[in-house]
Amino acid sequence: MMVNQADPGLVEALADATERALREAETRLPPDVLAALRRAAAAETNGIARQELGNILENIALAGERGLPICQDTGVPVVYLSLPPEIPFSPALFEGVREGVRRATAAIPLRPNAVDPITRQNTGDNTGAGMPPIHVVPGERFTVTVLPKGAGSENVSRIGMLLPSQAAGIPEFVAETMLIAGGRPCPPVILGVGIGGTFDAAAALAKEALLLPADTMDKYEQELCDAVNALGIGPMGLGGDVTALAVKVKRAACHTASLPVAVNVQCWASRRASVEVRL
Repeated sequence: MMVNQADPGLVEALADATERALREAETRLPPDVLAALRRAAAAETNGIARQELGNILENIALAGERGLPICQDTGVPVVYLSLPPEIPFSPALFEGVREGVRRATAAIPLRPNAVDPITRQNTGDNTGAGMPPIHVVPGERFTVTVLPKGAGSENVSRIGMLLPSQAAGIPEFVAETMLIAGGRPCPPVILGVGIGGTFDAAAALAKEALLLPADTMDKYEQELCDAVNALGIGPMGLGGDVTALAVKVKRAACHTASLPVAVNVQCWASRRASVEVRL
């Protein structure tokens, strides 16, 4: 079905899907993240760390039962749109997402976090210039995926333009990023790592890596995760075996003279949800 780009029905359908995705993401963690937390709680040998993980799991359960946000920092909504060929790329897509964010802010409710970077004036509805960030990719189905991102973890994320000869040092760079962060991003964390591309592409890859399942890792991801867990920062920075639940990696080709590496830190409340848009 071809949709007219000016069709108000498109805006309404996308606004509804965005609001529903945000409600799901803000009040319930994805099954893979919940499984990773439960596995960490079962494996943790530090008594204080086990207690903290128990508190986290209780918090998650209460949020789901009561339909309330998992964390007081409801973040800023990073949005990914999957667009099939019959849906035109148009301004209506962006307006539909923004309207959905406004509705979610009032209805869930979400904390208004979007401010002007200089004046710090708050828009009151989590929208503004460039907010929310919206990434559009081709796909078979028309879906909206939301990734609410809190400031505590975003503020300690990091990018480095490494030398090509430093590829073997990537685990050290990732671990160093977490060492600098310490307890500020509310560990246990999930780290999205982008390797390659350009300066900006590496950061985008790192963010996209947070959309990957957190309950499985390949050999290289496990190597990075082990390097982070060896730091002993532990849940909420109080010490323990589990500092990272998972490390997820996305790669892209890069210039022969460069090696961009980005680490996007995500707190234990690794919130995301996808909803198909109903037209």
